[in-house]
Amino acid sequence: MIFTRNPELGKVKTRLAKSIGDEKALEIYKFLLNRTKTIAEELTVDKAVFYSVKVRENDIWDAQIYQKFQQSGEDLGARMQHAFETAFANGYEKVAIIGSDLYDLTPQHIENAFEQLHTHDVVMGPAEDGGYYLLALKQVYPAIFQNKAWGTETVRAATLSDLEKQNVFLLPVLNDVDFVEDIQDHPAFAQFLNS
Repeated sequence: MIFTRNPELGKVKTRLAKSIGDEKALEIYKFLLNRTKTIAEELTVDKAVFYSVKVRENDIWDAQIYQKFQQSGEDLGARMQHAFETAFANGYEKVAIIGSDLYDLTPQHIENAFEQLHTHDVVMGPAEDGGYYLLALKQVYPAIFQNKAWGTETVRAATLSDLEKQNVFLLPVLNDVDFVEDIQDHPAFAQFLNS
């Protein structure tokens, strides 16, 4: 499952936009969406895109490949919980969710997450900012989606605290893109910062 925001000017990467402006932030978000699509296409799993605002028919996500849903819930936790519940209700036994703002994610990270679910209850991909970039489950643990300060550095620790009775595997720490500091030294983003 891929969580995306509809790519609209002034609505994406707002923290990044404070440093580089709305237009460049939108360009970078579209760049990250395409990167996420490239990663997903290398995987031999069923794929679904969950849109923040509205399902788009003719966009980069081919409806022949991607199931399309609208996110549902009051906050990010409720939206993720609903997405997992939808997947399990549709008969899936192992489900992973990723965001769409991670340049350094690889297909191997996601394949490893599914592999680790053979012997672990939960797989998490920790992000440098204290959140996580991937969560893979075999069942829903409602507590992990509730009472979190989403978008803050406390999310991962609070989530792991809720999972202390489960067997959790942690993937390598990666850096997601929220602020200009996250991309200023990354060669892939030089094209946006030097023009």
